[in-house]
Amino acid sequence: MTSAVVPTGITLEYVVHGTGEPLVLVMGLGGQLVSWPDSFVNGLVDRGFQVIVFDNRDIGLSSKGTTAAPSIGQTVAALLSRRFAKSEYLLGDMASDTVALLDHLEIPSAHIVGISMGGMIAQTIAINHASRAKSLTSIMSTTGSRRVGQPRMRDLPKLAKLTKGTADDAVKRNIDVFRMISGSSFNEADTRILSERAFKRNYDPDGVARQTAAIAASPDRTPALRQLRVPALVVHGLEDTLVRPSGGFATTKAIPHARMLVFPDMGHNLPIAREGEIIDAIVGVARLGGFRSPSPS
Repeated sequence: MTSAVVPTGITLEYVVHGTGEPLVLVMGLGGQLVSWPDSFVNGLVDRGFQVIVFDNRDIGLSSKGTTAAPSIGQTVAALLSRRFAKSEYLLGDMASDTVALLDHLEIPSAHIVGISMGGMIAQTIAINHASRAKSLTSIMSTTGSRRVGQPRMRDLPKLAKLTKGTADDAVKRNIDVFRMISGSSFNEADTRILSERAFKRNYDPDGVARQTAAIAASPDRTPALRQLRVPALVVHGLEDTLVRPSGGFATTKAIPHARMLVFPDMGHNLPIAREGEIIDAIVGVARLGGFRSPSPS
């Protein structure tokens, strides 16, 4: 693993896998670069991509925020109404971090794939840094409109509490979170493996709370998404209760000519049984942005 100090003033921890057409994976809320399933990363590498993974600011081994983390009550209030949301940074800043990492790696443009909060960041990269995104894939994410993609309200207090606690029970709490949001494709064994390797590497619930504040305080992207001219793919599961499917449908509707891939048995997770189909769809939209997978030798 390698770190880069970027002009935004943030130190980003990153790893580059493979060679080929650059593709950046932008992780979701609280997720570290090691939270991407190996099979998903390797599957993209095998299809001819150079895959870049990194820790967003405030998580993993990247720079941490400086302000006090919001309380559970403040977090819930901010998610219910943007007027209660206060954050030291926004999704736009996190998008600028990602572009600065591309600059550090001397990559002029890349395919951008984001999951959950990472999908929001990926959308923002395509909006604010259009020339840097060859294609956009937004997985189980939403537009920022408070009318769509909202979590199931009765789950919010419990989810907020599950972000707090000690490092000793962090793995168990993370498993409980994914049991709530993953739907029928939940796999406890795989979730435990990813959780254990993440929390052994770094544990910082305050970063999760600050990232949540950034989501809540960031503006609705819908009008800007309508102006995009980039090949785009939207992936969503009908069992998603954290970012409900209306968020994915609204994203697809907003982005001109966006493709959508919907799975009836997928919640807020990346089911291993669906990885092949998702990778195929990413390759398909990447080809529209100039990528051609290598011919078999």
